[in-house]
Amino acid sequence: MVRGQLVRTAMEVRDGHRHGRLKDPVEAECERSCGGDGEEGEHARAVLLEEWGFSLEELYSLALRFFREKEGKAFHPLYEEKLRLVALHKQVLLGPYHPDSCPEVGFFDVLGNDRRKEWVSLGNMSKEDAMTEFVKLLNKCCSLFAPFVTSHKIEKEEQERKRCEEEQRRRLEEEEQERRQQEEERQRREEEQRLQREEEERRQAEEERERLEQQKQQIMVALNAQTAVQFQQYAAQQYPGNPEQQQVLIRQLQEQHYQQYMQQLYQVQLAQQQAALNKQQEVTAVAVSAEARRSAVPPGAGNGLTANGAPAESLDKEVELDSVGELMENSPRGPATTPLITAPSMWTRPQIKDFKEKIRQDPDSVITVGRGEVVTVRVPTHQEGSYLFWEFATDHYDVGFGVYFEWSDSPSTAVSIHVSDSSDEDEESGEGQSEEEKAQKLASKPQVDEVVPVYRRDCHEEVYAGSHQYPGRGIYLLKFDNSYSLWRSKSIYYRVYYTR
Repeated sequence: MVRGQLVRTAMEVRDGHRHGRLKDPVEAECERSCGGDGEEGEHARAVLLEEWGFSLEELYSLALRFFREKEGKAFHPLYEEKLRLVALHKQVLLGPYHPDSCPEVGFFDVLGNDRRKEWVSLGNMSKEDAMTEFVKLLNKCCSLFAPFVTSHKIEKEEQERKRCEEEQRRRLEEEEQERRQQEEERQRREEEQRLQREEEERRQAEEERERLEQQKQQIMVALNAQTAVQFQQYAAQQYPGNPEQQQVLIRQLQEQHYQQYMQQLYQVQLAQQQAALNKQQEVTAVAVSAEARRSAVPPGAGNGLTANGAPAESLDKEVELDSVGELMENSPRGPATTPLITAPSMWTRPQIKDFKEKIRQDPDSVITVGRGEVVTVRVPTHQEGSYLFWEFATDHYDVGFGVYFEWSDSPSTAVSIHVSDSSDEDEESGEGQSEEEKAQKLASKPQVDEVVPVYRRDCHEEVYAGSHQYPGRGIYLLKFDNSYSLWRSKSIYYRVYYTR
């Protein structure tokens, strides 16, 4: 009896739905939801996604997972709510209901018929609207769904934060690796440039040595042509009947003759230079004396006549001519030409740290230039050298540097250091002395020529180096000028040496 009543109720419900006589509340809610398609539905989805912080697919996936795991455990939806949720899931999964693609439900399967009817009631609801409706209905019928989504949102944000940190870390590592590669490439290029410079310096030094050797050979050929007969006769007298010993003696005599010739040539050049300097000083003194006489004309000489009636201009010219004639008579005979000072070679190199570490091993190669001081390093020329090389650097600040050549013969080849204040030159200029004493003192001083003018060099950033060919015998003056600094002393790391 009960079974027959249930069958009749099920048939009535089915027929009622089929003929449109019955409509349950869930179906009515579905129709109202389906009526939100278009701009209103899109707006509702946008508000929902913004509220939850997930995409629609992610949010629906979380809702479906929550429904499968928690239904019957954490929450118990009503029969109509569960039918609605299952129908919405089928709408998302398979689309609108179609009899041909869906299996037929038995007549006595009440639950299956109810689910099919609920699915049919969704009509042509889009997949997006079905997902949105599923999420809304689940949130409405279960208060635990919102905390479930929130916890996943926090987890997602944490994962996103870790992902961003990991990307940032990888990016920094890539930048650091790229920076190291660039630094290694820069060091490699600098090393190649240094090797190229050193090779160029060696090549230039070799070319200069070959040039000097060729010059020496040319001079020796000319000298040997003049003394060939004399040396052969002398060698034959010393070693008669021994040609090998004669050739050895001839070569020794030729080398000695060449050295004597070069020494005499240097002495002649030095004498000519000194004579030229004396001549210049005397001409200057004569000009000053003539100017003083012209300025001391007695009163009444405005008509251009002297007290004796002679023209003043003629008298001055006569005095000047007499003085110049006397000077020419007392001056040395022969041409007075000064040897040519060749231009120096100057360069820099960046390996300042290695240079200073090497120089520190020799304490004598580190000097301190006090504030307001000028330190002069005196380097005599060496008889076995033909070039002077210098290198220097400082710790933290720049310093003035210049090179001069003093035409004086030093009995020693030792390097000496002279420290002076910036006012020493003024004291040495002869304050309180007469013009005669100043002229005599100036004449007694050896001539000094400028090789490199004193300029401030940024030697705290890179090593400054240079070389110069000997103009003759004398003393190089390497000046480190700190006279412009009123507060700071400078530590100088320097090295000087000669080459052939």
